[in-house]
Order: sequence, then structure tokens, then C-alpha cells
Amino acid sequence: MAATREARAIWTGDLMKGSGEVTAASSARFERLPVSWAARTEQPGGKTSPEELLAAAHASCYAMALSAGLAKQRMPAQRLDVTATVTFDKVGDAWTVVSSALAVTGTVPDADAESFQRAAEDAKDGCPISRALKGNVQLSVKAALSERSEARA
Repeated sequence: MAATREARAIWTGDLMKGSGEVTAASSARFERLPVSWAARTEQPGGKTSPEELLAAAHASCYAMALSAGLAKQRMPAQRLDVTATVTFDKVGDAWTVVSSALAVTGTVPDADAESFQRAAEDAKDGCPISRALKGNVQLSVKAALSERSEARA
């Protein structure tokens, strides 16, 4: 039972002066988000980029994978706050996504720092977006329990 999702991009002009728009065709949750080369390599200027969309995909996928992993270990999360920072840099002559650094703070009453860190690493290695990136992009995770979790552990 495969799931497919679709997005659409329209680009006009050359790379440096051109611009485009990206739309979530499957969900229709966003339409015509502006994209440009400058938004990828300089300041966003109110526009998104493929790397920002990749960061959003990785953060949300990772949050789901970590939530599932914690629940399987009988340490359900009350809240996971995940940030993915995707780095786009020139490698030789080619622009490349070189890394995706995950940072997660969790409110997980039944977890201690060590078990949370293990679950965080497992989720980094196991989430579908991580698996798609593995071998091509450096992946990392920094995990911390919120103070509320630590007070209960």
C-alpha cells in the first residue's frame, strides 16, 4: 500500500534572475510559495527554498519517528520540539545539500536523559526522510529533555 504525494513547481526565466512558485498539489495546504536562487544561496527575502522544504519534511518525519519509538519503549512523549537545519553549500563545482542537523527537546515524563538520547539516535537513523538522505547527507541529532521531564525522572 504505497502512498504518493505531489508538489508542483513553475519556474520562469534563467537561474540567477528567474523565479518560481511551488504548490502542494496533494494536500493543497500551500499554494504558490515563491522561490528563487537568491532565496537558496543568500537571504530568504520572504521566499522559501527546496532546502527549507526539505528541513520541514525532515523535522516532521523525525518527530513522528521519535514519537513512535518512545511509545514502543513505553515512554510516550507529551511534546517534541524538533528543528532541522539543512545546509546547502558548494562542493567543488556543484551546489549540494551537505547536512541536516536535527535538534529535539522533549517532554517525556517516563524517560531519563540516556534513554531519550538512545531513542533520538534510533529515530534519526530510522525515519524515512533520514533513510532517503543517508549516504548522501551528513545527519546528526542533539537531544535534550525539557526541565519538566528531568524534574520527574
